[in-house]
Amino acid sequence: MIYPFSAVVGMDDMRLALLLNAVSPAVGGVLVRGEKGTAKSTTVRALAAVLPPVAVVPGCRFACDPAAPDPGCPDGPHEPTAGGPSRPARLVELPVGASEDRVVGSLDLERALTEGVKAFEPGLLAAAHRGVLYVDEVNLLHDHLVDLLLDAAAMGTAYVEREGISVRHAARFLLVGTMNPEEGELRPQLLDRFGLTVEVAAPRDPAVRAEVVRRRFASDADPAGFAAEWSAEETGLADRIADARARLPRVVLSDAALQQVTAVCAAFDVDGLRADLVTARAAIAHAAWSGRDEVTEDDVRVAARLALPHRRRRNPFDAPGLDEDVLDQALSDSRPEDGPEDDGPDDGPDGGGPEDGGPGDAGIGGNTYESDVETQAQPPVPEEGSGEPTTAPRGEGGGRADASPAADRAAVAPSDPFRARRLEVPGIGAGAAGRRSRARSERGRVVGSTRPAGTVTKLHLAGTVLAAAPHQRARGRTGPGLQMRREDLRQATLEGREGNLVLFVVDASGSMGSRARMGTVKGAVLSLLLDAYQRRDKVGLVTFRGSGADLALPPTWSVEAAAARLTDLPTGGRTPLAAGLQRAREVLRVERVRDPQRRPLLVVVTDGRATGARGGAPLAEAHAAARLLAAEGVAGVVVDCESGPVRLGLAATLGAFLGGPTLAMGELAADDLAATVRSVREVA
Repeated sequence: MIYPFSAVVGMDDMRLALLLNAVSPAVGGVLVRGEKGTAKSTTVRALAAVLPPVAVVPGCRFACDPAAPDPGCPDGPHEPTAGGPSRPARLVELPVGASEDRVVGSLDLERALTEGVKAFEPGLLAAAHRGVLYVDEVNLLHDHLVDLLLDAAAMGTAYVEREGISVRHAARFLLVGTMNPEEGELRPQLLDRFGLTVEVAAPRDPAVRAEVVRRRFASDADPAGFAAEWSAEETGLADRIADARARLPRVVLSDAALQQVTAVCAAFDVDGLRADLVTARAAIAHAAWSGRDEVTEDDVRVAARLALPHRRRRNPFDAPGLDEDVLDQALSDSRPEDGPEDDGPDDGPDGGGPEDGGPGDAGIGGNTYESDVETQAQPPVPEEGSGEPTTAPRGEGGGRADASPAADRAAVAPSDPFRARRLEVPGIGAGAAGRRSRARSERGRVVGSTRPAGTVTKLHLAGTVLAAAPHQRARGRTGPGLQMRREDLRQATLEGREGNLVLFVVDASGSMGSRARMGTVKGAVLSLLLDAYQRRDKVGLVTFRGSGADLALPPTWSVEAAAARLTDLPTGGRTPLAAGLQRAREVLRVERVRDPQRRPLLVVVTDGRATGARGGAPLAEAHAAARLLAAEGVAGVVVDCESGPVRLGLAATLGAFLGGPTLAMGELAADDLAATVRSVREVA
């Protein structure tokens, strides 16, 4: 039994964004970002139940409308009719591990080549036509699949092409994606393609939380009775959606309202014109939802709050947000000089909102977005060789013997990030699609062909012809053309890029404690994190200081969380380098079991000193730990943080034991093309 949409407590912006897309799918879908356990999936699944039923052509696998069937429907052509059987709007869920063929559909290549029959099997896009396509954890979906979904949602058409054979069908649906930002962000170019976005969080009011639990218990105890209790509200909501859809073509977007839309988008310095189009469409949908025939300033305000937070220019590690003071000022500045002042919606029906206080009302005064961009003074980046002289006595391995090993120094802000060079894991992997290391993949350049283990998904035409050609005389073929059989088919072998697990092991000991030096180190690691974000890597963070090592951040998709932990990292104490490497080895062992195809890249950020060990030989223990990692095939690179006129070269020695190169801080920047294409083992 589906939980009623009307019974969802709070979450006003999320409900309003979903309803606006239900009224006008041209808005472009909704991306719901929020912490786990905030009823994201429950609310999306409940939406389909209040959508108006759809009339369909009998027997059509693509849900064509009898009154206006798709002229290019693969099951057509269909003659237009006045009516037909109806069914509820579908909610189609797309699993994270779905293949491209499962999403768009597939062609039976064997029948196409051997029998000349173009047999098409519809995918999830066809099933979602005129309904809702729901992608949970959309940020974990492969980028090319997300791009494919957004293209289909924008064009209303899906295409399937295989070796010159093309099929198209209508695919108009309400696209809804949900995600937990802690597990990683969507790429900015993909984020921009979603029409609206909302942030959700669990309510902090104990009374509201209690009501959520009360309704959940009631639903679990008697699902049918709970649904019956809310049936009147659900029916009214469905009727209101149908009325708003009917009103939508009559809503007028005046030049003054359009001027406000463009002024708001310009005020937030958004890229391109997609923001203007989406904001205008959302404002029209909100006017229809509110029962108005003309867009008002209130409609523009609500639309901007939902359409612009993820489109404003921001740093990669900043969360989406909107400064409502800027929004108010932009709307005020764009009002006609001779027009009446609009102070916002009134409490009554003349104020632009519905009188019944239904789910749409709270969207006008829902969650507010605060600007999360703070100006923070950054320490200057010291030039190479300008390290502070060290006069304190040193322990074994050149490390500083701190008088107070447990003493902490305040966290230092990182210096400005730069564009880092690409570090690769050597060899060819088979992990998830990404942009770092070479890998066998479903997308990329063709490098050969193989016999298919099952269904052919990517035909290698030349290999197939070469396999069939020697057997033509034995098969009785004497004329032109080829007689082909199943055993002749060859699957194309593709090579692309994979995402890796980049595990940072950062020295946070007293020897790194100079403010300028630690700021530079953090800035370098932040640059590598930004590179990992762009290359679709999983990241983790191990720090070592004092008496041991800590897993500051378990391997995760959330590069933002890693950046936050790095910024807040304190320094001080001895340098237990061996403990840091041993902890990294444990983390990689566990991750190898969880995700055996994701190859790791170990990045050790240190000056190579070691002053803390249980056995009394810090450097020897560190080198032994490095040899174990190298023996297990872990690709590693050492980033040498040593500075100053006198250098011990301990980081390079560690890199040799690790079996990888050692890079100076200044060598991390991608200052030329050649530096971006070498593997970590080739740099040395």
